[in-house]
Amino acid sequence: LELSKSIKLDSLKKDHSKLREETFKDDFWKDRDKVTKINLEISRLEKRISLWDNLLNELSEDRDLMEMALDEYDGEILNDISDKIILLRKRFDEIETLELFTESDDFKNAFITIRPGAGGTESQDWALMLYRMYIKWSENQKFDIDVIDYSPCEYAGIKSATIHIKGDYVYGFLKCENGVHRLVRISPFDTNKRRHTSFASVEAIPEVEDNVDIEIDETQLRIDTYRSSGAGGQHVNTSDSAVRITHIPTGIVVQCQNERSQHNNKSFAMKVLRARLYELKQKELKEKMMEKVGEKKDISWGSQIRSYIFQPYTLVKDHRTSEETGNVESVLNGEINRFIYAYLKSTKQK
Repeated sequence: LELSKSIKLDSLKKDHSKLREETFKDDFWKDRDKVTKINLEISRLEKRISLWDNLLNELSEDRDLMEMALDEYDGEILNDISDKIILLRKRFDEIETLELFTESDDFKNAFITIRPGAGGTESQDWALMLYRMYIKWSENQKFDIDVIDYSPCEYAGIKSATIHIKGDYVYGFLKCENGVHRLVRISPFDTNKRRHTSFASVEAIPEVEDNVDIEIDETQLRIDTYRSSGAGGQHVNTSDSAVRITHIPTGIVVQCQNERSQHNNKSFAMKVLRARLYELKQKELKEKMMEKVGEKKDISWGSQIRSYIFQPYTLVKDHRTSEETGNVESVLNGEINRFIYAYLKSTKQK
């Protein structure tokens, strides 16, 4: 097994040792920001090393067991090992994906916002389906979920929804979901049972730490309050606790209605605004870099990335990687990792 060489496990362990040495220096604890940064990186490296070490140990044990079974012609053990190889391969793909996370934002929590495109009820219902898909995906990944904003439509679907997802590498996973998602199906709202095409946009942005330098001039904000429209307890719809903040220079609008008090909703809405302004700043920097190297790329939200087709056949296809599956139901139940892995691997190869 030369797997440890291909994943540069020795290099990870050397990086870990160097950072650990830093913590023993006399002046290490004087710089709080440095302490936080290094301790976080040590924790990340320990997790990565542990995942690979455990996998390699299991592979080594199973190899020895397989050799014994071959010598003794034990078919039962060989069958068990064959089944386990499939599971180990899946674990390898999952761990390998973590090695593709190299940008500082990849390790952060994320906010994901879903909005319907043009098309009324059809698109609004499609946006709701995507909202549920990301909730189920987050639950499958054992991530923590907070619904920041949920604006239902009167008839069906949603006007918009924002979810705060917390866990290791959340933004790294979800950044590839940015763009337009297309649905083709027989409409449940069409009495003539015609096939309809609907669109919804998905935006994932990284959560920003409080110490990141993002200036917000309070005089450039318009703050509106309104009654919460989502599901909740007795407090919902009895007071103007929900908050909508508009950043006038950029036109960015954020809102929060999940908290019980107007103060808490405003605080969380400001957190989302900081994240959106940070993401806008990062996009502008990337555009400038692309201009320098002569690279042009469509970064508008209208870039269609994936199609979900129910009729006249079943297919989910990512148009960036050509990754596809005929099991649409499983995808809408949160099984989207195959598309995430394919996208991350394709960007690494470029």
